[in-house]
Amino acid sequence: MMGPMLSRRRFLETAATAAATVALTEPALAAAPRRAASAAGRPIIVGSENGIRGAARAAELMRGGTAAMDAVVSGINISEDDPEDTSVGYGGLPNEEGVVELDSSVMDGRTGLGGAVASLRNVKNPSLVALTVMRRSDHVLLVGEGALRFARAHGFEEMNLLTDKARGEWLKWKESLSDEDDWIPEDENKLPEHLRSMFKNHGTVHLSALDANGDLAGCTSTSGLAFKIPGRVGDSPILGAGLFLDNEVGSAGATGRGEAMLLSAGAASVVAEMRNGKSPEEACLALLKRVADRTKLPRLRDADGRPAFQVVTYAVSKGGAFGSASIWEGANFSVFDGEKAEVRASAFLYEKKKKK
Repeated sequence: MMGPMLSRRRFLETAATAAATVALTEPALAAAPRRAASAAGRPIIVGSENGIRGAARAAELMRGGTAAMDAVVSGINISEDDPEDTSVGYGGLPNEEGVVELDSSVMDGRTGLGGAVASLRNVKNPSLVALTVMRRSDHVLLVGEGALRFARAHGFEEMNLLTDKARGEWLKWKESLSDEDDWIPEDENKLPEHLRSMFKNHGTVHLSALDANGDLAGCTSTSGLAFKIPGRVGDSPILGAGLFLDNEVGSAGATGRGEAMLLSAGAASVVAEMRNGKSPEEACLALLKRVADRTKLPRLRDADGRPAFQVVTYAVSKGGAFGSASIWEGANFSVFDGEKAEVRASAFLYEKKKKK
């Protein structure tokens, strides 16, 4: 039986309680330096812009002695529980059939383990299920019906994840934008011109953390590409693509076009660049440059031959340095720099053309 919808009032009450506990710092936009000299015994957390509240919560929990892995997942839960965030969890935008399918992955540097779930239905916190896969099974990835049965066996509540807001967006797409789907004709030249732009509704939340002991932890969670083909899995639950860490090097994650990260081993490549001496920001830019160079198909490129889609990457190093980069300007990331949580501007490869 489907559980009741979470009311806006109940959500706000829950958020207010969490804010009082976490002492959330108001986010402030700034293009401030993206490097910290060291962790200096304080947690460092970096992630997607919509992870700002989660970064603050995770930092407070870690300061109180909570393990980085549990703290990061608790931070991610804020976004998953928010019915107004249509990119993840409860309220996430559905697949083309109107069904919400969730993906998530976790990695724990302290234990060297990871866990993930993909195409999970009816459970609003896929990050908690991924964490349970890591800790209560000898597997790394469970998908679809198997993931749901595993969650059910461990007592996770099942509920209707499709909110009225997300349903409205889906119906609007069905009624007026039904030709904007993910089915590609045999002859790509027959694609309508408006489908050549790949700036579609992607949505994901990511957090990577370094604790005071020098251990790393990361989590990525998403409802995936809006109105996707049922069963589509992006990079978020794939270790090495949407999340990867090496406890001796650093942690990285990504949001945006998951297919690009899957084809480039995105997060693992960022960590490899850091292993070879690049700063987190430099490592993110290096990965995105390769993505841009290897984007060949006309339907994935703009008139100037550049990627017609967005990817944003995030990274923190073992030494406490952090950074973020995007293919196109205008992206932001959240960070707890050891003192406060705020939103900062990401580095980028390409400037957007100014409107005349």
